[in-house]
Amino acid sequence: MMMALFQRKVLVNAMVAASLSVTVSFAGSAGAGVTQAEIDGDATSTDDVVSWGMGQQGQRYSPLTKINKENVKKLVPAWSFSFGGEKQRGQEAQPVIKNGKMFVTASYSRLYAIDSRTGEELWQYDHRLPDGILPCCDVINRGAALYDDLVIFGTLDARIIALNQDTGKVVWRAKIDDYKAGYSFTAAPLIVKDMVITGVSGGEFGVIGRVEARDAKTGKLRWIRPSIEGHMGYIWKDGKKTENGISGTTNATWPGDMWKTGGAATWQGGTYDHETDLIFYGTGNPAPWNAHLRPGDNLFSTSSLAIDPDTGKIAWHYQYTPNDGWDYDGVNELVSFNSDGRQLAGHADRNGFFYVLDRTSGKLENAFPFVNRVDWAKGIDLKTGRPIETGVRPGDPAKSEGGKKGESVFVAPSFLGAKNWMPMAYSPDTKLFYVPANEWGMDLWNEPVTYKKGAAYMGAGFTIKPLNDDYIGALRAVDPTSGKIVWEYKNNAPLWGGVMTTGGGLVFTGTPEGYLKAFDDKTGEELWKFQTGSGVVGCPVTWEQDGEQYIAVPSGWGGAVPLWGGDVAKTVKYLNQGGSLWVFKLADL
Repeated sequence: MMMALFQRKVLVNAMVAASLSVTVSFAGSAGAGVTQAEIDGDATSTDDVVSWGMGQQGQRYSPLTKINKENVKKLVPAWSFSFGGEKQRGQEAQPVIKNGKMFVTASYSRLYAIDSRTGEELWQYDHRLPDGILPCCDVINRGAALYDDLVIFGTLDARIIALNQDTGKVVWRAKIDDYKAGYSFTAAPLIVKDMVITGVSGGEFGVIGRVEARDAKTGKLRWIRPSIEGHMGYIWKDGKKTENGISGTTNATWPGDMWKTGGAATWQGGTYDHETDLIFYGTGNPAPWNAHLRPGDNLFSTSSLAIDPDTGKIAWHYQYTPNDGWDYDGVNELVSFNSDGRQLAGHADRNGFFYVLDRTSGKLENAFPFVNRVDWAKGIDLKTGRPIETGVRPGDPAKSEGGKKGESVFVAPSFLGAKNWMPMAYSPDTKLFYVPANEWGMDLWNEPVTYKKGAAYMGAGFTIKPLNDDYIGALRAVDPTSGKIVWEYKNNAPLWGGVMTTGGGLVFTGTPEGYLKAFDDKTGEELWKFQTGSGVVGCPVTWEQDGEQYIAVPSGWGGAVPLWGGDVAKTVKYLNQGGSLWVFKLADL
């Protein structure tokens, strides 16, 4: 039943075999290239945005103050840009800006280069997608990376493309894996030490999650690190591929052959911390959802992995939901911050708990719920780091009458999470995280399932339901030290877009109802809003240009909620699709 439902919500069939080959061509650039030093300094620079997260650490904070609490009401559109009338769907990207050019990805694996002063299109790249792509959760793309004279992004058929920033011509391209097996790639790449770091999407198809590093200039592989225990890692030196150690120990936390199709997709993208010299990547749910088939912790699923960028080896890991039976994933971003001289990192998990880790070791420092209802666990043991489960798990179908459907349970959060992919922000001014949260639950049951290449590999059914009559989404200011919610803004529809905060004392995020909104970072007071015409599920950014501060955000309703939202999807079915980019500045008075 659920397999059929899943396959109706994605594009089925496939065409091409997997390969890790790289094709390289050359195209000159007239503009100054983006250096690794500029990428490393992105969090503090103000005249550009060259990485996803507005800095590799993922804080999504800008020190700019020209737009602030006192004048934000004067914010008006500077220009807007249409992604086209036919290929709409969810627009979840974050723009990047350099040398007067803005680069933004759109649904169906498209990329646009736009004059950041005028909104004029400079060029457009439409990736030719095969008929049989298998995207899980809409045909979205979350953004591109800049390096030298290249703009680099991934595609729904599991490829990575590097284009010349000035011409849009392909400089190099590489296959990540076989989309016939369910692999895809939707995250923004990460640039570290002149390497482009990527993961894979497709956990609901029984893929094997992994993190890969390529030479950012040529696309040639440097190393591969699998995120499922038992799989071999590889490293390339002097053009030679050698084994680089198995991830974990085979069968230590996975029974039988389940690890061979274990999921743990690395579909969100990663962050990088300069102080510890570690890449942080989250891993998704283990496959299948039916946890009765795979007793054990199922490492390294639902975890944050700290990876040495020079060797590709796992320095430490922290697992949020051992033996995940609710599809809670663990892919959400791990954001570096410092407190009282300690090197820490924050993570708001789909399972409903906010975690503070020592980012040098992965040791748990604090954990607390950031939503009002969490049914599956009553807390996190700060000594062991493990959840204190309540026993609210769906029943084993093998023990049910007829063996076709296990006992159903109601559990909160729903599998779409207390926070899903939409990135939070951290302000070093207020020392608060700004988390886009959702309050919903689900009826959940397990079903028998067997692995078949290219088919949904879930073994579960569900119906998502709202928990409150008056709101689902809630933007919450979270104190990572005390665990207190300092303020919150409630929204009728689920929140599904990224958050940004600034030195001007502002917090920006969008709503599915179409608004980009600005809030006071200390009180949560709504100070400004603008109707973009479609739901805002993209990520806002800000930069300075010609002496003025600008703010940009994509608009276009879509993503997983209308596809998977059950009763919630019915309540927001009135929302209109779209596809546009909006840029704002202060009114000239």
